[in-house]
Amino acid sequence: MTALNSIVLLTGAGISAESGIQTFRASDGLWANHAIEEVATPDAYARNPAKVLDFYNQRRTQLQDPQVAPNAAHLALAKFEQALTAQGGRFTLITQNVDNLHRRAGSQNLIAMHGELQSVFCPACGHRQTWVHDLNSTDLCPVCAESAPLRPDIVWFGEIPYQLDACQAAVEQADLFVSIGTSGQVYPAAGFVALAKSAGALTAELNLEPTRKDFDFCLYGPATQVVPAFFEQLMNQPTQLPSFCQ
Repeated sequence: MTALNSIVLLTGAGISAESGIQTFRASDGLWANHAIEEVATPDAYARNPAKVLDFYNQRRTQLQDPQVAPNAAHLALAKFEQALTAQGGRFTLITQNVDNLHRRAGSQNLIAMHGELQSVFCPACGHRQTWVHDLNSTDLCPVCAESAPLRPDIVWFGEIPYQLDACQAAVEQADLFVSIGTSGQVYPAAGFVALAKSAGALTAELNLEPTRKDFDFCLYGPATQVVPAFFEQLMNQPTQLPSFCQ
């Protein structure tokens, strides 16, 4: 096997769960008491903007908790990216998460395909800005003269993910595609593994439990254990997948 020089990762809520970020589909998670239709669609925002803004304000506030920090899995990915790129390799991290933990860990080539909690944008002119406190319906764009209020910079259900073309291009050029902590149920990200396989890439899943049967390799357990172990061995043996994968 030749060196795995182009590596693409897809991360989901499972990588941040051990940092205290409640997962999307967990029965005891933050979303359990909120129907998707109430807080995560354009129609919900148009129907009850105060409820939607409050929901994301709570999630944004959670990121300010000093106990919410990048965990060993986030840090391992940032370390691996630095090592791979220093050797001339290509590394792309696509995340479905809207938290800021990958950035805080030091990840550089990052695509937040579902947006970011600490960002807002103007629907009228598209201006984006960092936002770390509560967002209210009275907060207006500082750039344009439109009266439309700022909204969370989040891709809601029914909207097109950010940089989707760049995500798909990276997956098609990968030697190795790794899915980490994602349920594999939300499209278009759920289709990335099939796209990678059709382009000839090896595929691996690192997760608490299996989500599908078509990965070439898999490793199951808490993200803080399996992610550092996987990428440490891959960093030491760049021409093969870790031997403990089954």
